[in-house]
Amino acid sequence: MTITRKRRHVPDILDCLAQLSNDEVPTPPKLARAMLDLLPAEVWSDPALRWLDPGVKSGVLLREVARRLLDGLANWEPDFTKRRRHIFENMLFGLPITEMTALIGRRSLYYSRDASSEHSVLQFGTEAGNLPLVPAAHTFKKGRCSVCGAADTIDRGDTRESHAYAFIHDAFPPKELQDMKFDVIVSNPPFQMDDGGNGASASPIYHRFVEAAIEMDPRYVLMITPSRWFAGGKGLDTYRDRMLNDRRMKKLVDYPKLYDGFPGVKIRGGVSYFLWDREYSGPCTIQTMWDGKPIGEPVERELNAYDVLVRRNEAVSILEKVRAKDEATLDKRVSSRKPFGYPTNFHGAKAGDGLEKPVKLFGSQRISWVSRETIPQNGAWVDDWKVLVTRVQGTSSAIETQFLGKPIVAGPGTACTETYLVTGRFSNSIDAQWYAAYLRTRFARFLVSLRKSTQDAAKGVYSFIPEVPLDREWTDKKLYERYGLTDDEIAFIESQVREMPEALIEVEG
Repeated sequence: MTITRKRRHVPDILDCLAQLSNDEVPTPPKLARAMLDLLPAEVWSDPALRWLDPGVKSGVLLREVARRLLDGLANWEPDFTKRRRHIFENMLFGLPITEMTALIGRRSLYYSRDASSEHSVLQFGTEAGNLPLVPAAHTFKKGRCSVCGAADTIDRGDTRESHAYAFIHDAFPPKELQDMKFDVIVSNPPFQMDDGGNGASASPIYHRFVEAAIEMDPRYVLMITPSRWFAGGKGLDTYRDRMLNDRRMKKLVDYPKLYDGFPGVKIRGGVSYFLWDREYSGPCTIQTMWDGKPIGEPVERELNAYDVLVRRNEAVSILEKVRAKDEATLDKRVSSRKPFGYPTNFHGAKAGDGLEKPVKLFGSQRISWVSRETIPQNGAWVDDWKVLVTRVQGTSSAIETQFLGKPIVAGPGTACTETYLVTGRFSNSIDAQWYAAYLRTRFARFLVSLRKSTQDAAKGVYSFIPEVPLDREWTDKKLYERYGLTDDEIAFIESQVREMPEALIEVEG
């Protein structure tokens, strides 16, 4: 009798590693392997290359690099023991971001947290091996680090992590590595840093790692980061401009869906990884992923075609048809933050009784009343018909489909707090209602989606919406005809943006 044994599945321990903190989000092994697939095949058979991960968390990227090199260098050095020694001793280097990730990273790469122990895949002369935790310090000025934006409250003495990362805080390379040239830099860098603001306030720092890596002038840079930089992100304008105009950006793979790249980790706006190639100059090949699978074919595009990166390839032809008419855009109509000077948390009186010239104030989940003479700014707008839209719009679902809040048509005698933007001002009710109906269309909100990377729907997200004549009520059908959209383009818009019923337009006077 033949006994058939089922092969026992042995899970990868790094698939089970949870998020350690806001800046310590380990790379899933499957995602690490997909990233490395972007590199050209020849890197796996070149024994002269030196690899660096400047933001080691779990060590998975260097582990997966080691696996490929062990196979790829077999012809160069058939002796496995000699080949392995060369790879681990001369080719792979990393910078853990904390003491904890140093231990985890060494355990992943060397099979031992002590690289000098008998249990290590290669016995180094030091406990750290090629993964040293290089000490660094923040440079605080006026309460914040001038490099990463961390609040000075993060400096809690020598016994706790300061999160001053060596790679971006002028502590790398250490003396023993100063003459070393790195050829390939691969990393999942820390994403953000607490900047000392009220509440859950954080500033991105991943771009610092990207910029520092490129400044080292390696042959390749391969990194995964949040995708917010495509169209927004706190303090990322200069970085976005640099990346969009860098023709060495060869490939980019984008995961727009929440939780898709990093299961269980909420990274609003999704994540993406890119390959920067020092010897390349040309368009960037962009591939969108959905539920871990590619959508459509990758497309070569010029990243600097617009001031933001339009992330979906299918959207480009639609946007080009709209822009071909060379019309003004709605951002010229939309107010900046605090259109009347009131912050979000401001509320006036519960009723207008007793107030001199009372003005109805739309605020956060509440309507209150203020006196006209006390309005801090733009008091003349009180007498206009206005279309108000919430400044913040988004959901906790895996993907956003509305993009703008419901328009409120507010008549004369009204104002609002920072909760809302005044998206347009009019002399009569009809024009205001037609404008609100235009903002309600899938067409207009689709164009918003191309510039909206987070819940924030600020003035800039209206910059692709064309200024159409307000001598009629616009519908999606009329707009599709006006811009000559094909059936496939219409289907794409309607797959991305859900319908907003007309009843959602509120008229308040």
